[in-house]
Amino acid sequence: MSKKHDAIFDDVLSGLDKSAASGERTGARFLKRSTAIGERISGERQEKTLHLVDPARCRMWERHNRDYALLTEENCRDLIDGIKAQGQQEFPAIVRRLEGEEHEFEVICGARRHFAVSWLRANNYPQFRYLVEVRDLTDEEAFRLADIENRDREDISDYERAVDYAEAIKLYYGGAQKAMAERLEVSPPWLSRYLTLAKMPEEILNAFASKRDIRERHARALKPLLGNPEQAQAILEEAAFLARTQQKAAKGQGGYVEVAEVFRRLKAAAKPKAKAPKVAAGKLFVRSKGERGIMVKKQGKQISMAFDADLSEASLRGAFENYLKARKS
Repeated sequence: MSKKHDAIFDDVLSGLDKSAASGERTGARFLKRSTAIGERISGERQEKTLHLVDPARCRMWERHNRDYALLTEENCRDLIDGIKAQGQQEFPAIVRRLEGEEHEFEVICGARRHFAVSWLRANNYPQFRYLVEVRDLTDEEAFRLADIENRDREDISDYERAVDYAEAIKLYYGGAQKAMAERLEVSPPWLSRYLTLAKMPEEILNAFASKRDIRERHARALKPLLGNPEQAQAILEEAAFLARTQQKAAKGQGGYVEVAEVFRRLKAAAKPKAKAPKVAAGKLFVRSKGERGIMVKKQGKQISMAFDADLSEASLRGAFENYLKARKS
Protein backbone atom coordinates (compact mmCIF):
# COMPACT_ATOMS: atom_id res chain seq x y z
CA MET A 1 0.00 0.00 0.00
CA SER A 2 1.41 3.44 -0.97
CA LYS A 3 2.07 6.20 1.48
CA LYS A 4 -0.56 8.24 -0.35
CA HIS A 5 -3.20 5.58 0.26
CA ASP A 6 -2.09 5.34 3.87
CA ALA A 7 -2.62 9.07 4.29
CA ILE A 8 -6.12 8.87 2.78
CA PHE A 9 -7.20 6.00 5.06
CA ASP A 10 -5.66 7.75 8.07
CA ASP A 11 -7.72 10.84 7.32
CA VAL A 12 -10.99 8.93 6.80
CA LEU A 13 -10.62 6.65 9.85
CA SER A 14 -8.80 9.01 12.19
CA GLY A 15 -11.72 9.17 14.63
CA LEU A 16 -12.24 5.46 15.02
CA ASP A 17 -9.27 4.54 17.16
CA LYS A 18 -7.73 7.21 19.33
CA SER A 19 -5.90 4.66 21.45
CA ALA A 20 -3.40 3.45 18.81
CA ALA A 21 0.19 3.80 19.89
CA SER A 22 2.06 6.60 18.14
CA GLY A 23 4.69 4.20 16.85
CA GLU A 24 2.21 1.76 15.30
CA ARG A 25 2.47 1.37 11.56
CA THR A 26 -0.31 3.04 9.60
CA GLY A 27 -1.21 -0.13 7.69
CA ALA A 28 -1.53 -2.07 10.96
CA ARG A 29 -3.77 0.64 12.36
CA PHE A 30 -6.03 0.35 9.34
CA LEU A 31 -6.17 -3.43 9.66
CA LYS A 32 -7.09 -3.16 13.34
CA ARG A 33 -9.83 -0.65 12.59
CA SER A 34 -11.17 -2.70 9.73
CA THR A 35 -11.32 -5.79 11.94
CA ALA A 36 -13.19 -3.88 14.66
CA ILE A 37 -15.73 -2.58 12.15
CA GLY A 38 -16.22 -6.06 10.74
CA GLU A 39 -16.78 -7.53 14.19
CA ARG A 40 -19.40 -4.92 14.96
CA ILE A 41 -21.26 -5.59 11.71
CA SER A 42 -21.15 -9.37 12.16
CA GLY A 43 -22.32 -9.20 15.77
CA GLU A 44 -19.15 -10.87 17.09
CA ARG A 45 -18.24 -7.76 18.98
CA GLN A 46 -20.55 -5.85 21.31
CA GLU A 47 -19.79 -2.36 22.44
CA LYS A 48 -21.09 -1.18 25.80
CA THR A 49 -21.81 2.41 26.67
CA LEU A 50 -20.99 3.34 30.23
CA HIS A 51 -22.31 6.38 32.06
CA LEU A 52 -20.99 8.32 35.04
CA VAL A 53 -23.99 9.57 36.98
CA ASP A 54 -24.94 11.09 40.29
CA PRO A 55 -25.97 8.11 42.50
CA ALA A 56 -28.94 10.19 43.67
CA ARG A 57 -30.42 9.65 40.19
CA CYS A 58 -30.57 5.90 40.90
CA ARG A 59 -32.83 3.83 43.10
CA MET A 60 -32.47 0.20 44.13
CA TRP A 61 -34.60 -2.35 42.30
CA GLU A 62 -37.17 -3.57 44.80
CA ARG A 63 -36.06 -7.14 44.06
CA HIS A 64 -32.35 -6.40 44.54
CA ASN A 65 -30.87 -9.37 46.37
CA ARG A 66 -28.90 -7.26 48.80
CA ASP A 67 -30.63 -5.52 51.69
CA TYR A 68 -29.50 -1.91 51.21
CA ALA A 69 -30.56 -1.04 54.76
CA LEU A 70 -27.88 -3.39 56.10
CA LEU A 71 -25.06 -1.57 54.29
CA THR A 72 -22.84 0.56 56.50
CA GLU A 73 -19.58 2.45 56.26
CA GLU A 74 -17.97 -0.41 58.16
CA ASN A 75 -19.06 -3.29 55.92
CA CYS A 76 -18.36 -1.24 52.77
CA ARG A 77 -15.04 0.14 53.99
CA ASP A 78 -12.95 -2.05 51.67
CA LEU A 79 -14.86 -0.79 48.63
CA ILE A 80 -14.79 2.84 49.78
CA ASP A 81 -11.03 2.69 50.27
CA GLY A 82 -10.58 0.91 46.94
CA ILE A 83 -12.45 3.59 45.00
CA LYS A 84 -10.47 6.33 46.75
CA ALA A 85 -7.19 4.59 45.97
CA GLN A 86 -8.07 4.00 42.29
CA GLY A 87 -9.59 7.42 41.86
CA GLN A 88 -12.65 5.84 40.30
CA GLN A 89 -15.12 2.96 40.43
CA GLU A 90 -13.49 0.10 38.53
CA PHE A 91 -16.50 -2.04 37.59
CA PRO A 92 -19.83 -0.63 36.39
CA ALA A 93 -23.12 -1.36 38.10
CA ILE A 94 -25.93 -2.80 35.97
CA VAL A 95 -29.01 -0.58 35.77
CA ARG A 96 -32.28 -0.23 33.84
CA ARG A 97 -33.55 3.08 32.57
CA LEU A 98 -36.76 4.41 34.12
CA GLU A 99 -39.32 6.49 32.31
CA GLY A 100 -41.54 9.06 33.96
CA GLU A 101 -40.08 8.34 37.41
CA GLU A 102 -38.44 10.45 40.09
CA HIS A 103 -35.23 8.53 39.44
CA GLU A 104 -33.62 7.97 36.07
CA PHE A 105 -32.11 4.54 36.71
CA GLU A 106 -32.95 1.37 38.64
CA VAL A 107 -29.99 -0.57 40.07
CA ILE A 108 -30.03 -4.31 39.33
CA CYS A 109 -26.45 -5.09 40.44
CA GLY A 110 -24.26 -2.70 42.37
CA ALA A 111 -25.82 -1.76 45.71
CA ARG A 112 -22.47 -1.69 47.55
CA ARG A 113 -20.91 0.39 44.80
CA HIS A 114 -23.88 2.77 45.00
CA PHE A 115 -23.50 3.04 48.79
CA ALA A 116 -19.73 3.56 48.56
CA VAL A 117 -19.94 6.34 45.95
CA SER A 118 -22.84 7.99 47.80
CA TRP A 119 -20.85 7.87 51.04
CA LEU A 120 -17.78 9.39 49.38
CA ARG A 121 -19.83 12.21 47.82
CA ALA A 122 -21.42 12.94 51.21
CA ASN A 123 -18.02 12.92 52.94
CA ASN A 124 -15.92 15.50 51.09
CA TYR A 125 -15.35 13.61 47.82
CA PRO A 126 -17.92 15.18 45.48
CA GLN A 127 -15.82 14.38 42.39
CA PHE A 128 -16.78 10.71 42.45
CA ARG A 129 -19.66 9.56 40.30
CA TYR A 130 -21.46 6.25 39.91
CA LEU A 131 -20.32 4.19 36.92
CA VAL A 132 -23.27 2.33 35.33
CA GLU A 133 -24.06 0.19 32.32
CA VAL A 134 -27.64 0.49 31.08
CA ARG A 135 -29.36 -2.71 29.95
CA ASP A 136 -32.86 -3.65 28.82
CA LEU A 137 -33.88 -6.56 31.09
CA THR A 138 -37.07 -8.34 32.17
CA ASP A 139 -37.52 -8.90 35.91
CA GLU A 140 -36.63 -12.58 35.60
CA GLU A 141 -33.50 -11.75 33.60
CA ALA A 142 -32.60 -9.10 36.16
CA PHE A 143 -33.02 -11.63 38.97
CA ARG A 144 -30.75 -14.19 37.29
CA LEU A 145 -28.14 -11.57 36.42
CA ALA A 146 -28.01 -10.32 40.01
CA ASP A 147 -27.81 -13.88 41.31
CA ILE A 148 -24.92 -14.80 39.01
CA GLU A 149 -22.99 -11.70 40.01
CA ASN A 150 -23.46 -12.18 43.75
CA ARG A 151 -23.68 -15.96 44.23
CA ASP A 152 -20.04 -16.46 45.21
CA ARG A 153 -19.59 -13.23 47.11
CA GLU A 154 -19.08 -13.62 50.83
CA ASP A 155 -20.31 -10.11 51.60
CA ILE A 156 -23.90 -11.05 50.78
CA SER A 157 -25.38 -13.13 53.57
CA ASP A 158 -27.09 -16.50 53.33
CA TYR A 159 -30.26 -14.91 54.70
CA GLU A 160 -30.36 -12.17 52.05
CA ARG A 161 -29.89 -14.82 49.35
CA ALA A 162 -32.56 -17.06 50.91
CA VAL A 163 -35.17 -14.28 51.00
CA ASP A 164 -34.36 -13.38 47.41
CA TYR A 165 -34.86 -16.97 46.26
CA ALA A 166 -38.10 -17.37 48.23
CA GLU A 167 -39.57 -14.31 46.51
CA ALA A 168 -38.29 -15.27 43.07
CA ILE A 169 -39.71 -18.79 43.11
CA LYS A 170 -43.19 -17.31 43.60
CA LEU A 171 -42.83 -14.42 41.16
CA TYR A 172 -41.06 -16.06 38.23
CA TYR A 173 -41.32 -19.84 38.51
CA GLY A 174 -44.83 -20.53 39.80
CA GLY A 175 -43.47 -22.12 42.95
CA ALA A 176 -41.70 -24.84 40.90
CA GLN A 177 -38.40 -25.51 42.63
CA LYS A 178 -37.09 -27.76 39.85
CA ALA A 179 -37.77 -25.15 37.16
CA MET A 180 -36.03 -22.46 39.17
CA ALA A 181 -33.02 -24.69 39.85
CA GLU A 182 -32.68 -25.40 36.14
CA ARG A 183 -32.79 -21.70 35.23
CA LEU A 184 -30.18 -20.88 37.86
CA GLU A 185 -28.14 -23.96 36.90
CA VAL A 186 -27.95 -25.24 40.48
CA SER A 187 -29.07 -28.53 42.04
CA PRO A 188 -32.56 -28.73 43.61
CA PRO A 189 -31.13 -29.81 47.02
CA TRP A 190 -28.81 -26.76 47.03
CA LEU A 191 -31.72 -24.45 46.30
CA SER A 192 -33.91 -26.23 48.87
CA ARG A 193 -31.47 -25.42 51.67
CA TYR A 194 -31.81 -21.69 51.04
CA LEU A 195 -35.58 -21.90 50.78
CA THR A 196 -35.57 -23.65 54.18
CA LEU A 197 -33.61 -20.75 55.67
CA ALA A 198 -36.15 -18.27 54.29
CA LYS A 199 -38.89 -20.12 56.20
CA MET A 200 -37.19 -19.93 59.61
CA PRO A 201 -39.52 -18.49 62.29
CA GLU A 202 -38.95 -14.84 63.13
CA GLU A 203 -38.14 -15.85 66.72
CA ILE A 204 -35.16 -17.88 65.47
CA LEU A 205 -33.90 -15.01 63.31
CA ASN A 206 -34.16 -12.55 66.21
CA ALA A 207 -32.07 -14.85 68.42
CA PHE A 208 -29.03 -13.77 66.38
CA ALA A 209 -27.49 -10.34 66.80
CA SER A 210 -28.11 -9.77 63.06
CA LYS A 211 -30.11 -11.71 60.50
CA ARG A 212 -26.94 -11.67 58.40
CA ASP A 213 -25.35 -14.00 60.97
CA ILE A 214 -27.63 -16.98 60.40
CA ARG A 215 -26.35 -19.50 57.84
CA GLU A 216 -28.14 -22.07 55.73
CA ARG A 217 -26.36 -24.81 57.72
CA HIS A 218 -27.99 -23.49 60.90
CA ALA A 219 -31.43 -23.74 59.30
CA ARG A 220 -30.62 -27.20 57.96
CA ALA A 221 -29.75 -28.45 61.46
CA LEU A 222 -32.74 -26.82 63.17
CA LYS A 223 -35.38 -27.84 60.62
CA PRO A 224 -35.93 -31.44 61.87
CA LEU A 225 -35.96 -30.25 65.50
CA LEU A 226 -38.61 -27.63 64.74
CA GLY A 227 -40.73 -30.37 63.19
CA ASN A 228 -41.26 -31.88 66.65
CA PRO A 229 -43.86 -29.80 68.59
CA GLU A 230 -42.26 -30.32 72.01
CA GLN A 231 -38.75 -29.59 70.76
CA ALA A 232 -39.99 -26.62 68.72
CA GLN A 233 -41.61 -25.08 71.80
CA ALA A 234 -38.40 -25.40 73.81
CA ILE A 235 -36.30 -23.95 70.97
CA LEU A 236 -38.62 -20.97 70.48
CA GLU A 237 -38.62 -20.24 74.22
CA GLU A 238 -34.80 -20.21 74.25
CA ALA A 239 -34.81 -18.09 71.08
CA ALA A 240 -37.07 -15.52 72.74
CA PHE A 241 -34.71 -15.33 75.72
CA LEU A 242 -31.71 -14.88 73.40
CA ALA A 243 -33.57 -12.20 71.43
CA ARG A 244 -34.14 -10.18 74.60
CA THR A 245 -30.43 -10.46 75.41
CA GLN A 246 -29.47 -9.26 71.92
CA GLN A 247 -31.92 -6.35 72.14
CA LYS A 248 -30.40 -5.25 75.45
CA ALA A 249 -26.91 -5.48 73.94
CA ALA A 250 -28.03 -3.24 71.07
CA LYS A 251 -28.93 -0.63 73.70
CA GLY A 252 -25.53 -0.96 75.37
CA GLN A 253 -26.81 -3.18 78.18
CA GLY A 254 -24.38 -6.09 78.21
CA GLY A 255 -22.69 -7.97 75.37
CA TYR A 256 -24.04 -9.75 72.32
CA VAL A 257 -24.34 -13.53 72.26
CA GLU A 258 -21.98 -14.81 69.57
CA VAL A 259 -23.26 -16.80 66.58
CA ALA A 260 -21.74 -20.12 67.64
CA GLU A 261 -23.18 -19.80 71.15
CA VAL A 262 -26.66 -18.92 69.84
CA PHE A 263 -26.66 -22.00 67.61
CA ARG A 264 -25.39 -24.23 70.44
CA ARG A 265 -28.06 -23.04 72.85
CA LEU A 266 -30.89 -23.43 70.33
CA LYS A 267 -29.86 -27.02 69.63
CA ALA A 268 -29.36 -27.76 73.33
CA ALA A 269 -32.87 -26.49 74.10
CA ALA A 270 -34.30 -29.32 72.01
CA LYS A 271 -32.67 -32.02 74.14
CA PRO A 272 -34.93 -33.65 76.75
CA LYS A 273 -34.30 -32.27 80.23
CA ALA A 274 -32.73 -34.78 82.60
CA LYS A 275 -35.28 -35.84 85.19
CA ALA A 276 -34.36 -35.12 88.78
CA PRO A 277 -33.98 -38.28 90.84
CA LYS A 278 -37.02 -39.06 92.91
CA VAL A 279 -36.58 -38.29 96.56
CA ALA A 280 -38.12 -40.96 98.75
CA ALA A 281 -40.94 -39.68 100.92
CA GLY A 282 -40.24 -39.97 104.65
CA LYS A 283 -42.39 -40.63 107.70
CA LEU A 284 -41.91 -38.94 111.05
CA PHE A 285 -42.02 -41.02 114.25
CA VAL A 286 -42.26 -39.21 117.58
CA ARG A 287 -42.60 -40.23 121.21
CA SER A 288 -45.62 -38.02 121.65
CA LYS A 289 -47.50 -35.43 119.63
CA GLY A 290 -45.77 -32.08 119.32
CA GLU A 291 -42.27 -33.47 119.92
CA ARG A 292 -39.40 -33.77 117.53
CA GLY A 293 -38.56 -37.30 116.46
CA ILE A 294 -37.03 -39.54 113.79
CA MET A 295 -37.56 -39.12 110.01
CA VAL A 296 -37.56 -42.57 108.44
CA LYS A 297 -37.12 -43.03 104.64
CA LYS A 298 -37.09 -46.20 102.58
CA GLN A 299 -34.78 -46.25 99.56
CA GLY A 300 -34.98 -49.60 97.82
CA LYS A 301 -33.97 -52.18 100.40
CA GLN A 302 -32.33 -49.55 102.58
CA ILE A 303 -33.88 -47.70 105.53
CA SER A 304 -32.43 -44.36 106.54
CA MET A 305 -33.19 -42.44 109.72
CA ALA A 306 -32.48 -38.83 110.51
CA PHE A 307 -32.96 -36.88 113.73
CA ASP A 308 -31.64 -33.71 115.30
CA ALA A 309 -28.32 -34.05 117.12
CA ASP A 310 -29.72 -32.44 120.25
CA LEU A 311 -32.82 -34.68 120.42
CA SER A 312 -33.11 -35.97 123.98
CA GLU A 313 -32.46 -39.65 124.65
CA ALA A 314 -35.98 -40.12 125.99
CA SER A 315 -37.54 -38.61 122.85
CA LEU A 316 -35.22 -40.66 120.64
CA ARG A 317 -36.04 -43.93 122.41
CA GLY A 318 -39.75 -43.23 122.40
CA ALA A 319 -39.74 -42.35 118.68
CA PHE A 320 -37.73 -45.47 117.81
CA GLU A 321 -40.08 -47.71 119.83
CA ASN A 322 -43.05 -46.28 117.91
CA TYR A 323 -41.21 -46.99 114.66
CA LEU A 324 -40.65 -50.61 115.71
CA LYS A 325 -44.31 -50.98 116.65
CA ALA A 326 -45.38 -49.63 113.26
CA ARG A 327 -42.96 -51.96 111.52
CA LYS A 328 -44.38 -55.05 113.24
CA SER A 329 -47.98 -54.12 112.50
